[in-house]
Formats: sequence, structure tokens, C-alpha cells
Amino acid sequence: MKNILVLQHIAIEDPGYIKDLMEEDGWQLTQIELDEGETIPEDLSVFDAMLCMGGPMDTWMEDEYPWLIEEKKRIREWVVEMGKPFLGFCLGCQLLGEVLGGKVVKSEPPEIGVLDIDMTQAAQQDVLFAEYSGTIKAVQWHSWEVRDLESNPEVTILGSSASTEYQIFKYRDSAYAVQFHVEVRADTVMQWGCVPEYRAALESSLGADALDGFDRSARQHMPEMNRLCALLYENFKRIL
Repeated sequence: MKNILVLQHIAIEDPGYIKDLMEEDGWQLTQIELDEGETIPEDLSVFDAMLCMGGPMDTWMEDEYPWLIEEKKRIREWVVEMGKPFLGFCLGCQLLGEVLGGKVVKSEPPEIGVLDIDMTQAAQQDVLFAEYSGTIKAVQWHSWEVRDLESNPEVTILGSSASTEYQIFKYRDSAYAVQFHVEVRADTVMQWGCVPEYRAALESSLGADALDGFDRSARQHMPEMNRLCALLYENFKRIL
């Protein structure tokens, strides 16, 4: 049985469909709700992998959310010093990017909706993403993104979109960052639409009546997105 450490920043953003698959396999998930004052365990050696989820705050909001400082330190400890398997989504992707020397900057424009991700040639040789080919559809809901990781020779871009170069990247062959939401379930969009920060970003980008259309599009593409999520999970198991 694997023991997975999950860093969460809002209760509604758990590992979603990945959590369902892990529980089917009988894995133990230790979910730390950082925004509610829970702390990351001191001894990380008892865990097999770390997942870092999304959230309504941004990486630079350390005055408002001081626990971000410790979270970044522990991610560095896990990824750089221990070299253990890591998956980061949305905010988790940006936290890894900052830890590795990149910058998190405002997306112009924000990416919200079911949008295209173009896989790179490097992805074709990657353990996790080799079977993701061409262009895939994914749920996006972000207004900030990672940039300027070119100076880190151990970072490889695996997927990009029209406006976000670092949609998928990896550090070495153990830490992976995904800017979009591969973990979504059928009800995810409507649930996240209840979060004030997410709703405001959606309406600012797509208009006041955009949630229903976003939900319909996500449900339409959900079977394929869930298939890709399951594929990612099965491949992630190979590096544990």
C-alpha cells in the first residue's frame, strides 16, 4: 500500500478523480488542509509521493497566507533534496515552478474553459505522458502561470498552450507540474463555480452567464479527460 501526502489549499480542490483511483487501489491519502491551519508532517520519509493541488490564493501572497513559505520549503526538500515523486496541479504547478527558479506572472489572457494543450516532442519519450499525443482537451481555470525556467537545465517542457508555455513540465524524471486540471470529475466545474474567487475570474473572462456553458463543455469532454487522467495515474505508479 502506498502512502500519498496531499497538500490542499481549499477543501473543494482535492485530488478528484485521481483520489478515486488511488482509493480503489487501497492507497492511503494523508490530506493536509493548509488553509485551515494544518501543518505538513515533519518526517516526509514515510510518504511515497506528494501531490500539491490548486487553490484561490497565489504563490506570492505570503503576507496573507504565511504558510506558503513553509510549503515552498517542504516542496523543495521533497523534490530537490529527496528526489521523490511529485505531482502539482494549477497552484501546485506554480509553486513547483517558483521553487525551481521560475517566476509566476499574470496570464495574458487568463485561460478558463475547456481548451487545447499541445504536447511537445519531449513528451513522446516521457514515462508519464508518452501516450498523450498531439493536442488534448483540458479544463483550465487560471489567471497566473509559470515562466522563466529556461535557466534550469533539469526542467523539460512536455505540453504548452497558445498563451502558456509551461502547461506541463517536469524536473528530472520525478517531479511533474500540470497547469490545467486533469483530475476533474463530472461535477467539478459547478462545484468550483461556487468559490467566489473562481466565479469572479470566470465571469471576468467569459461573462456573467458562462458557468453553465463551461459545465456543459466539461461534461461533453469528461470521458476522454477521465481516460487521460487514469492513464497519467497508471504511469505515475511506475515511478513510485
